[in-house]
Amino acid sequence: MARDTGPKCRICRREGMKLFLKGERCLTEKCAIERRSYPPGEHGRGRIKQSEYLLQLREKQKARRYYGLLEKQFRTYYTKAAKGSGVTGEELLRMLETRLDNVVYRLGFAASRAQARQLVRHGHFHVNGRRVNIPSYQVKPDDIVSMSPGSSAEPVIRDATDLTASVAPWLQADHDGLTGKILKLPERAEIDTPVQESLIVELYSK
Repeated sequence: MARDTGPKCRICRREGMKLFLKGERCLTEKCAIERRSYPPGEHGRGRIKQSEYLLQLREKQKARRYYGLLEKQFRTYYTKAAKGSGVTGEELLRMLETRLDNVVYRLGFAASRAQARQLVRHGHFHVNGRRVNIPSYQVKPDDIVSMSPGSSAEPVIRDATDLTASVAPWLQADHDGLTGKILKLPERAEIDTPVQESLIVELYSK
């Protein structure tokens, strides 16, 4: 399973905003952005010459890191989105949002997407009554996501629900029964990912 194993807090500092990659820690004063809001590295506090390409690249990197994907995976999603009939940027975000690991996180069953990815990979969740251990599995409207019966991760999942303030409007969650339902595919206005997808499209369109 390919994944980025580097320091998570450096990623947030590089992008200049909280990407909530470390769960509960991101909500405390220990968050790296709270203590050092400048980019990491020797020249982090220096002046950076802005350019159109840099803005597009940073936006792509931000989205990729937000969802925890490697470059090749992200490019594959963009290619599929570009072949669709809808607006490419919106289709891209919709596909990323409906990944099973992201849905588990959005339902409040994990404190971070990295934790959600691990829980899915270890078989702690079912989709429509069948175990699915593929984080990139695309959920569909009316799918039911539930914790696997007798899962040893139940305490971890219940702890994560305590951190959840709200659930995305296109999802329905039962935190007592640890089940969730996909009500519909998300609209752009219902996706709070802090990126300008148009810049990503411009970057890949060159």
